[in-house]
Amino acid sequence: MIKVSVVKQSNYPVSTPALKKKLSEFFMKNGITSDAETSVVIVGEAKMRETSRKYLKDGSLHNVLSFTPDEVREKFEYPPDAALQLGEIIVCYPVAVVEAKKEGKLVNEKIYELVEHGGKHLLGLHHE
Repeated sequence: MIKVSVVKQSNYPVSTPALKKKLSEFFMKNGITSDAETSVVIVGEAKMRETSRKYLKDGSLHNVLSFTPDEVREKFEYPPDAALQLGEIIVCYPVAVVEAKKEGKLVNEKIYELVEHGGKHLLGLHHE
């Protein structure tokens, strides 16, 4: 089973159950068949810039960032029977709204797209 936690920094109108379902399905389609955990955090512009400054050292405003456990912690040892820790996906809601409008998409549709993109990074699939 894949456990997806969703945290919203503010009261952003994102369909949490649908988001959890879509991300779980994405990971299952991409070979994650054992117990696994991941989290999605929906943030505003200030938090995204703060996160970017802390981990990327640039302070840029990104639409989505993702971090594996190794990227955010010192080498933490999980018990052998623990669920696979996939990492965390951070989505900037205001940027997603702007991009959705430009692309003629629903905001939730754009959020799902960004979360899937972050999920690809957690699986080691990167773009140029």
